[in-house]
Amino acid sequence: MSYQSAFAPGLFKGQVVIVTGGGSGIGRCTAHELAALGATVALVGRRVDKLEAARAEIEAAGGQASVHVCDIREEDLVRATVQAVLAAHGRIDGLVNNAGGQFPAPLVAISAKGWETVVRNNLTGGFLMARECFAQWMQAHGGAIVNIIADMWMGMPGMGHSGAARAGMLNFTETAALEWAPVRSNAVAPGVIASSGMDKYPPEMGPLIRGMTKHIPARRLGTESEVSAAIVFLLSPAAAFISGACLRVDGGSPNAKRAWPEVGNGKSPAEFNGFHLASKPKVLQGD
Repeated sequence: MSYQSAFAPGLFKGQVVIVTGGGSGIGRCTAHELAALGATVALVGRRVDKLEAARAEIEAAGGQASVHVCDIREEDLVRATVQAVLAAHGRIDGLVNNAGGQFPAPLVAISAKGWETVVRNNLTGGFLMARECFAQWMQAHGGAIVNIIADMWMGMPGMGHSGAARAGMLNFTETAALEWAPVRSNAVAPGVIASSGMDKYPPEMGPLIRGMTKHIPARRLGTESEVSAAIVFLLSPAAAFISGACLRVDGGSPNAKRAWPEVGNGKSPAEFNGFHLASKPKVLQGD
């Protein structure tokens, strides 16, 4: 089996795209789709075992990928990693700033260390990766950056540190669209996506996760493939005149208003799931 992309075969032939957090979840799915469309994918992350597993999957499907272990929060490591990608492949056409992470906690319980850790994961690290890709290659040769943020509209209760960082990432995206033009800078904001990341939260969050569909107008969770498709579009020539934009992939979640009690009509649009290796998160199994 191979990735069943909605995009034309060979769309990214000859191009090199960095995907941070490429060893799992949305990053892994996106790396597979880009490789299936002809890109050489540079997988960046902290866990070499996950990166190597993703590379093996991509190569088994006929794609090309390289592994680069890096903590994106560390400036010197980021600079060296981008240098290593250029040494290995000679160019960087796209960056998918996907790596990140957070933990659930009310604002009053978040320590300074916890706040700073999440902000470095979800804002500082993405900035460093983008800055180095721009400075080392894209400023002279062009390219496209896609920053992955989140459904943080109207606040992010229970994860205020992540919401603040993601909002900052959106503002950074908009600023880079001006300062770094004609390099394109855009964002994708996933809503509740059925991804492996769901299984990292404590078991007591299981009922909350499983009950989220009733708050989403589309009445279902999104798939990794649906997020990947948005990322691929923004990297593609079809988005050549799009910069500074944010594409929501959330089933209309922020549009559910308390003043309008019906959240959708109880029916769900069909899923798009082109990822041949997709698996249902454990927390959702049995639904």
